[in-house]
Amino acid sequence: MLDKLKEESLMNKVGGRFRLTTLIQKRLVRLNRGAPPLVECHGKPTMETVVEEILQDKIYLDASNNVITVADDAPDLESLLENLGADME
Repeated sequence: MLDKLKEESLMNKVGGRFRLTTLIQKRLVRLNRGAPPLVECHGKPTMETVVEEILQDKIYLDASNNVITVADDAPDLESLLENLGADME
C-alpha cells in the first residue's frame, strides 16, 4: 500500500505532495469520526481505504482545501475538469 503513495501519478492526481498529504489527513479524520467509507474496505487499514478512495476518484480537495466526496451517480472528476476547461475557452 505504501508503494501506491510513492507513485508520481497519485501525487499528480491531487495536485502534488502537499495536497495529497492534506487530503489524506482530512479524510482520515472524517473516517475516524464515523464517516462511511466510499469504497469496499473489508477490514483494510483506514489509510488504505483513503488511498483507494483517491484512486477511484471518490474524494478530492476543492480550491479551499476542503474534502469533497463524489457520489457514485455523479460524473467523474476528470469529466468535470474537462468540461470546466472547455467552458473557460
